[in-house]
Amino acid sequence: MRYLYYPGCSAEATGKAYDISTRAMMAKLDVELAELDDWNCCGATSYFSVRELESFAIAARNLAIAQQMGEDELCVICNACYTTLAKTNRYMADDPEVFKAVQGALGAVGRTYDGKVKVRHVMDILVNDIGLEAVAEKVTRRLTGIKVAPYYGCQFSRPMGTFDDPEFPTTMDRFFATLGADVIDYPSKVKCCGGMMMLTKAEGALHMCHELLKTAQDGGADVIVAACPLCEMNLEAYQPKVNKMYGTNFNIPVMYFTQLAGLALGVEPNKLAIDKQVVSCDRVIAAIPA
Repeated sequence: MRYLYYPGCSAEATGKAYDISTRAMMAKLDVELAELDDWNCCGATSYFSVRELESFAIAARNLAIAQQMGEDELCVICNACYTTLAKTNRYMADDPEVFKAVQGALGAVGRTYDGKVKVRHVMDILVNDIGLEAVAEKVTRRLTGIKVAPYYGCQFSRPMGTFDDPEFPTTMDRFFATLGADVIDYPSKVKCCGGMMMLTKAEGALHMCHELLKTAQDGGADVIVAACPLCEMNLEAYQPKVNKMYGTNFNIPVMYFTQLAGLALGVEPNKLAIDKQVVSCDRVIAAIPA
């Protein structure tokens, strides 16, 4: 099985562990990820509110490259990248003026795009293409006794998602149950972490992170798993600031879901970039039965 793969710019910086662990996890599932040639930043979701047309053109360039490579699907790991690329497809299909304007922008750099490349979140591929039964067959270390809080974030399945329920997604829950984990009831799993507010309205963002961390702790979670580089960073790296603001003592490991899944599939921790986590994951690794 092979997929064209768009890492996104976070995967080369703060979210590098997500990219490394995704490649390692997918290799264990006999899936080849072929990186998209000469890809560029998707522009992220915030850019739409600043320069909408330019944001469509920037995102569409990646889709045009995929089309030029003869591919009809593109695997994406970042929730924001997934939303941005899928939104570009939707608007090009629904609005003739957007389609024409984007084609004009692409034409200026010698490219064209017909809107037919399907954007796929890696979790969609895991559950609906590979299948949970096939994943279960590859598990070498079941996550028995590990209490997992699956944090989807606000853009995993909305507004452009098609593979899971927008308000009550379950794919990550079912995925980790397949790996043997105890998936806790996590009612905050689709609430926003504050995103880029951490740089502009830090107090508001820290309030949002506090709720997410407290809900996970109250549910007895050993670890929070995330599917977005920004979500992962906000929940993990800002725990000290949350603790200072609220007088709490959070020290909850936060991992990319691909890191914890990689451990269950037999990948060594040093090949999953777990050492790059801010909050130590040693106790999670030690608790996984051999």
